Amino acid sequence: MTAPAEVVRAWLDDNDIAHDEVAEGVFSFALPGERKLQTPVRVDVGVHQVGIHAFVCRKPDENHAGVHHWLLQRNLRTYGVGFAVDHLGDIYLDGRLPIQVVTPDELDRLLGAVLTVADESFNTLLELGFASAIRKEWEWRRLRGESTANLEAFRGWLETADTDPS
Repeated sequence: MTAPAEVVRAWLDDNDIAHDEVAEGVFSFALPGERKLQTPVRVDVGVHQVGIHAFVCRKPDENHAGVHHWLLQRNLRTYGVGFAVDHLGDIYLDGRLPIQVVTPDELDRLLGAVLTVADESFNTLLELGFASAIRKEWEWRRLRGESTANLEAFRGWLETADTDPS
């Protein structure tokens, strides 16, 4: 049986993912996405398990209860990882694999789940937890004729807010 740290190293190399091994069996890297351009990940190879920790989003500015409710509902549909909140309120995906099942295929499935869940969730988390800041940025850019290209994912509800008479 190949040592789990070797499986992780080989998987990262085989997938051309630049990484640092910050300590023996502790790997740090970023997975490229579409909505969330990069998802920072740390993989910790321990004696009994491999831990996967991925940063998704900083602590929401607003609507904490709504964000946490959405995260808990979303956890019901994830494979191998679940949303967690750290002591600062930042949002992560966290997962564990028993050391006996660390194979390239299982690592691929789990890190694929991390990338998919982080990427698919990102805009929703921004809408739920940062709507006021996004709206202010949208208005500021429109008033000054600045590009709103990186806010296009939110155009629908931003323009609805522009025309809402209430």
